[in-house]
Amino acid sequence: MTRRIFGITGWKNSGKTTLAERLVAELTKRGWKIATVKHAHHAFDIDHEGTDSFRHRAAGATEVAIVSGVRWALMHELRDEAEPALEAVIARLSPCDLVLVEGYKRESHLKIEVRRRNAKNTTPLAPVDPNIVAIAADHAVEGTDLPAFSLDDIGAIADFIERTTGLVRD
Repeated sequence: MTRRIFGITGWKNSGKTTLAERLVAELTKRGWKIATVKHAHHAFDIDHEGTDSFRHRAAGATEVAIVSGVRWALMHELRDEAEPALEAVIARLSPCDLVLVEGYKRESHLKIEVRRRNAKNTTPLAPVDPNIVAIAADHAVEGTDLPAFSLDDIGAIADFIERTTGLVRD
């Protein structure tokens, strides 16, 4: 199954998560079913010591599903496995209209680069990544032929993503 995938990339503290959150809200308001994948460069845990599911993982379970009437989550412990490729993660997602991917700078899907004056690094990524097809920034962008949007122009960015990914109503 071919999935529509669009990425949000940029340096630390550039506003990627805020843009992703606002785009999810806008695109779901437009009636699209959106999934997201967020890459973390650090260890993280959605489960905490003392919970039954944590105890299952600590005992050695490779996968633990937590299920309620409101939501469910599947945690997979990598143990001695390598981090899965983005494609493998996306393949496990339920059907949706669009997968928004936050992070994964070096992957080959189409992306929008987020730039913020106060980011940890302000070196433009677009000149070295041909998969970056637009820029969203909190300042004027010069020296590029790519479409550039204000970080606050969520409607225009969502329109661009719809056009770029072919996301149209039947």
